[in-house]
Amino acid sequence: MSHKLAFIGFGGVGQGLADILINKGSWLKEKFGTDFKVVSISDLYKGSLHNSDGLDLEKVMSTLREHGTLENYPEEEGLIRGWDSNTTILESNADTMIEITFTDVRTGQPAIDHCKKAFASGKNAVLTNKGPVALAYEELKALADKNNVRFLFEGTVMSGTPALRMPLAALAGNEIKEVRGIFNGTTNYMLAKMENGMPFDNALKEAQSKGFAEADPTNDVEGYDVLYKVVILANVVMGSSLKKEDVKCEGITALSPAHMQEAAQEGKKWKLIGKVKNVDGKVTASVGPEKLEESDPLAGITGALNAVTYECDLSGPVTLIGAGAGIPETGFALLIDLINLEKDNI
Repeated sequence: MSHKLAFIGFGGVGQGLADILINKGSWLKEKFGTDFKVVSISDLYKGSLHNSDGLDLEKVMSTLREHGTLENYPEEEGLIRGWDSNTTILESNADTMIEITFTDVRTGQPAIDHCKKAFASGKNAVLTNKGPVALAYEELKALADKNNVRFLFEGTVMSGTPALRMPLAALAGNEIKEVRGIFNGTTNYMLAKMENGMPFDNALKEAQSKGFAEADPTNDVEGYDVLYKVVILANVVMGSSLKKEDVKCEGITALSPAHMQEAAQEGKKWKLIGKVKNVDGKVTASVGPEKLEESDPLAGITGALNAVTYECDLSGPVTLIGAGAGIPETGFALLIDLINLEKDNI
């Protein structure tokens, strides 16, 4: 039996997952027994489609490429147009909602309300939005459990690099004392440029020109993007109940090439580090620039890569390195969760 999906939001990440399902659908079914069928797509700007028997994803993508919206998707038996996100969540026959709307990270909306509606209607929720997990993890997890559905969000910390499933599954049995990492590729790219003498403003402009930084780079350079990620790690991996207000947060705006040169003379490198520590059962978290010894695995992370080190009591330190953003990578993060919907309890 096929597993039916409803996309709430269909921007680059959703289209990335759609391309994966088109290109690898047969292989995924053969390898994992997963037969995914998209029955609904609802996007504020591109339009909405629903067909209980399944939409033709190749026609969906060719329509988008040619017209930029879903309005010209060809008519077919059972096709319904025009459902908004709430109607899609409540009326669709999907088993799982893929929540990838543009969400205000400060409020977690509209993704938090979308998750609540999905759970109440018996649907799983798979998402890459940080806001709902950072701001309402305990509430949403409890609602999902109450309704016997799943709440999965691997892509919220390091995109398709499994920064959550790895400690929860592969490192199970360890007591993780500390998690520390580079969780923002924009600032890591900028710091590498500043090491070569480039002023902060020039490094920022270059990061923006390459698409690493937004027009408003505040979330990146002030550390807020990393703040939400360390809250997720603290609560999901460490089992705490931290709020974003509990996290001391500092960005990289006070750093200059002179700081980089000073660190180099000491045999060190500046990195923006998100950190979660468990000391005698008390979990604390912080975000801020740190000078790392060059022998530290995180010191060698360059460009837009992300990395995280788990300090474990049995296995010792384990460092995971990978892309922290990107359309195919984040589409893969959604796929990780879909494949594991019925395979684990993570």
